[in-house]
Amino acid sequence: MPTRAIITGASSGLGAEMARQFAAKGHDLGLTARRTDRLEQLREEILAAHPDRTILVRALDVTDNDDVFTATTELTDGLGGLDRFIVNAGLGKGAPIGTGRFDANRETAMTNFVAALAQMEAAMQVFREQKTGHLVVISSVSALRGMRRAMTTYAATKAGVAALAEGIRSEVMGRPELSIDVSTIYPGYIRSEMNEKVEQEQKMMVDTQTGVRAMVAAIEARKAKALVPPWPWVPIGEVIKHAPLSVVRRLT
Repeated sequence: MPTRAIITGASSGLGAEMARQFAAKGHDLGLTARRTDRLEQLREEILAAHPDRTILVRALDVTDNDDVFTATTELTDGLGGLDRFIVNAGLGKGAPIGTGRFDANRETAMTNFVAALAQMEAAMQVFREQKTGHLVVISSVSALRGMRRAMTTYAATKAGVAALAEGIRSEVMGRPELSIDVSTIYPGYIRSEMNEKVEQEQKMMVDTQTGVRAMVAAIEARKAKALVPPWPWVPIGEVIKHAPLSVVRRLT
């Protein structure tokens, strides 16, 4: 069935491609990002291909917690309801802990965790009131273990949002009057603007369309948890979760 979905961080990368693919499946969308020029271009692109879709765009810095709630209300009203909220906005800055870049690590923590919490709160307020909905949280394969170098804080924030999602899932499972699904998506190496300068692990990197196609399939199936693309990340994920740390560090 067509859905009305909000996607944060939709101006580029995985968020923009999710918007394209969900629109192609007949879904109406509310798209947010800080860069409204990019959002407007994406809206025009989608409507040129799918003129019957409703595509709303709204400037939003997710670290402005109050505005997260305001934007969610505005877009929900504009779409005529809300079926799905995709917590996607994120930041990849970081440096090894103790090397003088607390500023970068803090910015990543505030964007990827605290701002994600605000988005989940805003979405769940809508879903609790209407007693139905689908909360989707974009985590990362890096969330499965502690990571080193520039990935330390990033991986920790992605583990944090996965734990938040599981906690929400646990709560709604015990509330039969609520028909709310919670999905946590763990992307592997998918080409995006966030990692376009990364040269390592190119053999496991898939293009944006292929990677997002796997993400969209998992979201549409309302999977509780999904490593995407399934190959090679499901088996690699098992290795990451259970291997000694001395082995895991070689993978990152």
